[in-house]
Amino acid sequence: MHLRTAFFDLDGTLVDHFAAIHRSYVHTLPQLGLPAPTLAQVRDAVGGGLERAMLRFVSPEQLTAALAIYRPYFERTMLDDVVLLPGAREALELLAARGIACAVLTNKVGPASRRICQHLGITPWLKGIFGAQDTPWLKPDIRLVKHVLAEMKLPADGLLMIGDSPFDVQTGILSNFPCWAVTTGTHNSDQLNAAGAARVFPDMSSLLTALLAEIAPS
Repeated sequence: MHLRTAFFDLDGTLVDHFAAIHRSYVHTLPQLGLPAPTLAQVRDAVGGGLERAMLRFVSPEQLTAALAIYRPYFERTMLDDVVLLPGAREALELLAARGIACAVLTNKVGPASRRICQHLGITPWLKGIFGAQDTPWLKPDIRLVKHVLAEMKLPADGLLMIGDSPFDVQTGILSNFPCWAVTTGTHNSDQLNAAGAARVFPDMSSLLTALLAEIAPS
């Protein structure tokens, strides 16, 4: 594998943020007269951006009110309980040491994503952190990939997407590069294989071992 650039998803791939996200839904939905969701329901909903996820629980007419409750609460509490997943720091550090440009490509809001990466100490190994509201596009839109490559001044070859959802898999497929997936987030191996993931791993550590074995010498 001639790898130049690795795009990483954030939630479920590099970090476990589900406790904070779930807490924010539990804070929001009862205020609209709706039942508080379970953690499993929230995990199943996220991945395509906040608005899309919220619409799994509220009607379109309730969306604006729900976001007005959710967003300020999440901003206040988002750094509570967020942790790096095992192997995440090592993956970024080792790939960056090999001269591979690493970036976060997430459907989480961009400013929140940058705060999380800074809080967890992984920003030094990232060439960029791109999220929702940074551009008009979300994964898997190919225009997002083109924008990120232009911003990072990187060629459109030697790319790999690393993520945990069909959104990540489709990002690679639509832009003609592979996605290696982990099952530490929102989807299991059967779902990721069905979506078209090139390879699926139980965690980041096993993915990193396989990736280092395949990277061609520079």
